[in-house]
Amino acid sequence: MSGYEWLIPLVVPFIIGLLVGVIIKKTVKIIFVLVALVIVLVATGALSIGVSDLWSNATELLPKIADQRDVILNVLPYTSAGFLIGLALGLWRG
Repeated sequence: MSGYEWLIPLVVPFIIGLLVGVIIKKTVKIIFVLVALVIVLVATGALSIGVSDLWSNATELLPKIADQRDVILNVLPYTSAGFLIGLALGLWRG
């Protein structure tokens, strides 16, 4: 098995990229479904959301998400070609 060690640095970022792509694609689908559900509930009057409520929640949550972005970017091998290929395949086929 001494001839296969060079594959590990290529395959691991590819698999990570593939998994991240699938997770992103499924998360975006779920977000679209939730937004559509909220729109239907607001249109029927079952739910009332004001712009000020949305603004206050966004200003509270978005800085926390931005802080987590730096942590995630430091973990992912996003400069690797294998990761980018895996990410593209995960987004396309996932």
